[in-house]
Amino acid sequence: MKVLRTIFWVLAAIAFVIFAIYNWQPVELRLWQNLVLETKVPVLALLAFVAGFLPMWAVHRSVLWSMNRRLRTLENSLKNTAMAHRADAATAPVTAPLADSPMEKPGKSGGEGSDPFDFNDTGSDSGTSGDGGSAGE
Repeated sequence: MKVLRTIFWVLAAIAFVIFAIYNWQPVELRLWQNLVLETKVPVLALLAFVAGFLPMWAVHRSVLWSMNRRLRTLENSLKNTAMAHRADAATAPVTAPLADSPMEKPGKSGGEGSDPFDFNDTGSDSGTSGDGGSAGE
């Protein structure tokens, strides 16, 4: 892409030089009542080009600057979020399965009834066997 941009600017410079060679004539510009500017046509054309190009170039650069700033902010936010998730995963406690736990099963102490959804529990409260069979066995 830079090659195309360079080719464009070289062609524009060659076109301007050809324009300047064929139009090297003095012109008078009356700026105010008593102030007259005598200059050559190519200088006037170059000043007109710069007067139109500089503001648009400044706007372009400011938009690029603000977009790069926004992009850096979003990238830093994404990086911080990823680092936070990585830190959470590294510091998360590894819990053993409940069956391997040396603690008592819930609902077995303090006079509480057994868990009705636990099929391994053969509690005496429900009157059913642990395999979900009938009560009259």
